[in-house]
Amino acid sequence: MMLAGAAALPLSEAARAAPAPSGPADEAGWRAIAALYDLPADIVQLENAYWGAMARPVMAEYLAQVERVNRLSSYYGRLSYADDHRRVRALLAQKLGVPPEEIALTRNATEALKALIGQYDRLRPGDAVLIADLDYDSMQAACAALARRCEADLIRIALPEPATHQALIDSYAAALDAHPNVRMMLLTHISHRTGLMLPVREIVAMARQRGVDAIVDAAHSWCQADFTLPDLDADFVGLNGHKWLGAPLGVGILHIRGRRLDAIAPDPADDGAHPDRIDARIHSGTLDFAAQLTVPAALALQAQIGGAAKAARLRLLRDRWAEPLRGLDGLEILTPADPRLSCAITSFRIRGRESVADNVAIARALLERHRILTVHRGGPAKGACVRVTPSVYTRPEDLDALVDALRALVPAMAKPA
Repeated sequence: MMLAGAAALPLSEAARAAPAPSGPADEAGWRAIAALYDLPADIVQLENAYWGAMARPVMAEYLAQVERVNRLSSYYGRLSYADDHRRVRALLAQKLGVPPEEIALTRNATEALKALIGQYDRLRPGDAVLIADLDYDSMQAACAALARRCEADLIRIALPEPATHQALIDSYAAALDAHPNVRMMLLTHISHRTGLMLPVREIVAMARQRGVDAIVDAAHSWCQADFTLPDLDADFVGLNGHKWLGAPLGVGILHIRGRRLDAIAPDPADDGAHPDRIDARIHSGTLDFAAQLTVPAALALQAQIGGAAKAARLRLLRDRWAEPLRGLDGLEILTPADPRLSCAITSFRIRGRESVADNVAIARALLERHRILTVHRGGPAKGACVRVTPSVYTRPEDLDALVDALRALVPAMAKPA
């Protein structure tokens, strides 16, 4: 049974009236896209990787769904939600390029990855788990907990800095050669720390040849870079809907390739009724129905912009600030210019300022002196950094302001070589 209004999730007239930009440098086209967002007026917003602001038509759809779900309450939940959930899942699966039975909705990528790591059941005493310095903190901790529980070794490597495409592949190859007992590895497609984008497909293939399973963290990459899950060719992936897709907070995705389902044990809270389904691998309780019901509107806006067009625009914006500053005395740009290894997110480090406290101070100086919002990130082996993340509504002149600010800030803060 489907209640009235459950299937119709169109974009607003304003959103449909905004033409798709003709290319990454079509400023009039991108201004029309930017006009769909309500942004803070008193800052340059360059911290867009925490979560993605919803466009106004997506926000309107979310508020309408909150009202509808709240009004219909359990009448909707008991009689109609299951049908709507299947429709949302089918749309997401189509966008991701996999069958619907290979994905499950979660509250975020962290929840999806916790299930993949914590319920991975191919690890035995004496095996090893491989992680890297640029992996997300919670996922590193989950891998460490899995290793302890299974009496396995935890191997941690530092990725090359500066990085190249081949050097990244070689780093993982060297680690696997040095530790032939590695059975499972964590790969972060785009790092939340520096924005480095790994050649996941190549590394997954190399690991598979060695009998090593790769669990891929695509929390930051999906809808920032342009790809589908078959492009990664990974068996286990966790993704976010509330970052670059621009869906409401509370939407994540778990992917397990069908033939590998038995490598991930069912969730301890699952009742065991359907052990052969991906749904048994995640048990979140009652989710935010309205957030899930808004996903089609977010997908529609993304389709209007175009995945390749969006990624090209984000790279143009990234290059607008990072490349003019590359080579500035005292400043390190941590993400390569190679478009295979970067998209929107890029971090920088000022010479001699490697502590978290140093980078908190740098981000604070950018905000207080120049009204530019960035964020510090700790964890890279060579020291903490400051992350810069433009989005589709960022103006080129916003990045020019960052260039001017850093040209003024770096000479005063860099330590002598």
